[in-house]
Amino acid sequence: MSDDSKDKKKGLSKEEIAAMKEYLKEKNSKTNGEKAVLDAIAKMPEPDRSMSKRLHALIKATAPNLVPRTWYGMPAYSKDNKVICFLQPASKFKVRYMTLGFSDEANLDDGNIWPVTFALMKLTAAEEAKVVALLKKAMG
Repeated sequence: MSDDSKDKKKGLSKEEIAAMKEYLKEKNSKTNGEKAVLDAIAKMPEPDRSMSKRLHALIKATAPNLVPRTWYGMPAYSKDNKVICFLQPASKFKVRYMTLGFSDEANLDDGNIWPVTFALMKLTAAEEAKVVALLKKAMG
C-alpha cells in the first residue's frame, strides 16, 4: 500500500475503509449472490475484469457446489456460508497484481506450511490448469 493512501490518524487506508463499508453493506443485503459477483466484476478495470470473468467461469465449472457472493466487495465463493476462495483485484488496493486467495475453510493443508494466496499477472492455459488443481484440492 502506498504511504499516501494511509491516513495516519485512522490507521486504515481509504481502500481498507471502503472494503469494510462494502462488507457491512453485504451483511445487510438480501441480494448477494451471482448477480452481485458479476456486478463487482463488471466494475473492475482491465486486466482485472477479464481475469475475474475467466476465474469465475473456472470456479463455477470446477466447483459448482460453491455459492458466488461478494466478500468485502470482492468476488468470493462459499460453502455452507463460509468463504472458500476469493478474488482480490489489483485495483482494489492499488497493488501490482490480482490475487486468488483461499480461506482456512479450504483443504489446501500440506504439512506445517502451505500457500493460500496466489498472485496472478496473466491467465494462460498453464495458470488455468493450476487454478483448477487448487480448486479441486481445496474442495477435497
